[in-house]
Amino acid sequence: MFDLQWLLIAIPLASGALLLIWGKESDRFGHLIGTAASAASFVLGVVLFVALLGDAADDRSHATSLFTWIDAGTFHVEMSFVYDQLSALFVLLITGVGTLIHVYSIGYMEHDERRRRFFAFLNLFIAAMLTLVLAGDYLVLFLGWEGVGLASYLLIGFWQHKPSAAAAAKKAFVVNRVGDIGMALAIMLMFAQFGTSAIAAVNAAAPGATDAVTTSLGLLLLLGACGKSAQVPLQSWLLDAMEGPTPVSALIHAATMVTAGVYLVVRSNAIFDASEVARTAVMIVGLVTLLAGAWIGCAKDDIKKALAGSTMSQIGYMMLAAGLGPAGYAFAIFHLITHGFFKANMFLGAGSVMHGMTGPDGEGDVDMRHYGGLRTMMPVTFATFALGYLAIIGFPGFSGFWSKDKIIETAFGENLWVGLGALLGAGVTAFYMTRLMMMTFFGEQRWKDDIHPHESPRVMTWPLIALGALSLLGGVLLIGDWIVEWLEPVVGHGEHHELTIPAIALTVIITLVAASGVALGYITYGTRPIAAETPADSSVSVLARVGRHELYGNEINDAVVVRPTRHLTRFLVWFDGKGIDGFVTGLADRLGDTSQFLRKPQTGFVRSYALTMFAGVAIVVLCLLAVTLA
Repeated sequence: MFDLQWLLIAIPLASGALLLIWGKESDRFGHLIGTAASAASFVLGVVLFVALLGDAADDRSHATSLFTWIDAGTFHVEMSFVYDQLSALFVLLITGVGTLIHVYSIGYMEHDERRRRFFAFLNLFIAAMLTLVLAGDYLVLFLGWEGVGLASYLLIGFWQHKPSAAAAAKKAFVVNRVGDIGMALAIMLMFAQFGTSAIAAVNAAAPGATDAVTTSLGLLLLLGACGKSAQVPLQSWLLDAMEGPTPVSALIHAATMVTAGVYLVVRSNAIFDASEVARTAVMIVGLVTLLAGAWIGCAKDDIKKALAGSTMSQIGYMMLAAGLGPAGYAFAIFHLITHGFFKANMFLGAGSVMHGMTGPDGEGDVDMRHYGGLRTMMPVTFATFALGYLAIIGFPGFSGFWSKDKIIETAFGENLWVGLGALLGAGVTAFYMTRLMMMTFFGEQRWKDDIHPHESPRVMTWPLIALGALSLLGGVLLIGDWIVEWLEPVVGHGEHHELTIPAIALTVIITLVAASGVALGYITYGTRPIAAETPADSSVSVLARVGRHELYGNEINDAVVVRPTRHLTRFLVWFDGKGIDGFVTGLADRLGDTSQFLRKPQTGFVRSYALTMFAGVAIVVLCLLAVTLA
């Protein structure tokens, strides 16, 4: 049974290729083929998961090799895949949520002329992400890693007729290449130190390596994770990626691309366990990003960009948990799964709002200042979005309550200041999400006269209902510490430090902090009139201005990287033209001038040569006579 795991990848990959090469006659049903392919992988994933449940707890890792990919001297790489407890959860998340996004896209992209191509790219995205999480070798993982980068480029820039979309796709591609340098160097270092890039072999050898090697490997892998998961300092591409169709945003933010970095760190747990420096770096990056993303989410009026800042923050929670080591790995994956449910729910809900707010120009309005009072116009969208909202703020009983609270609890057990930072993030999350709810679904109606809000079709609302239910029920994975015990054979057993206060008291404190954020958001945006236009920078606080400009990440990148690189490029072009080329062409010109001078005596007339010879002989004779007479 487990030898068929390659079909998980092959089905969407074949579907994507078929949709790309098939002619226009398939436009009528191409979206159905793409959706069916994703659904087929999900069904197969469920079958394999059930089969895995039947295995003994210590015998749930099944490897299969399709063929030898590279065999050059001592460098040997198998096209191998491993289906174990960790990859099984990712397969279900990727294919399950991915299929719901496919179904939603049938309605959302209904009138797009290139819908078949869009579904082909979605299939390629699913196939690449499955390759990444099933890989048994870091080089195979890197193949899926780059495939995800390519698919994101194609989907973010899908509406490439818009200059902003084309620029966003290019930015995402370039920024991710920076992180990919870390991945590539890490794989090279693995081979140089361990003679292999097989994941199991590297994890087995890591505890015996020197601190310098494990720290270098950990930091290089973290650089790759920062690129894919939009963590500080490589986060600048994420908000611009909202230029793609909304289903793309849901797929990137919930089930695929941004979760890849978290997966990489957890899958490489032996490397990070062997290096306290690398593990601490992961924790610090996660803490900084969760606060930075929450800050940005407080200031954005674009509903998708507000949710994108939220994604930065929530992925930061996952990275923070992964940085806590064996005590936090399982909770990082737990929050990753619950986040996949409620964030896909809210992104698709935002797309439903945009769909209902589409004007005569065919453009969906993304500005929350033009919304207000939509709960009565779009009841299903409101109800399902509300379930996601309650999950992300950690309302008791909802999925985010269980997963985020466990991360904060573990953080307090490891370090007081880290725990306080994570707690602060929970309060800010409740504030900006309440702000989003108030501006979108409550208050006065602020849309223009030519806008007629309406509920989305059922093909779009049914996925919302399913994801809303998962947002509520996702916490069942923690019953009896199931997810902790399930992942223990992969990530190891984590010893939890005793808290100075009872866990139930900490839970109450976390809930009260989140409630304070909700109250502040309601007072600020639920009880006061909201302007229909975004205030100028000069009329808002410094904190709001900095958040609105995404903590000036783009400006910093421009000052530190873009402009120096541009000036360096111009200098190199000048030096190449005036220096290198100037020397080569100048030398050639001087040689040419010399040859022109030397060729003047070469007239081609025999009488001239004879006269020259006679003159030469005469000079020689005169010289001999002078020597003789002397």
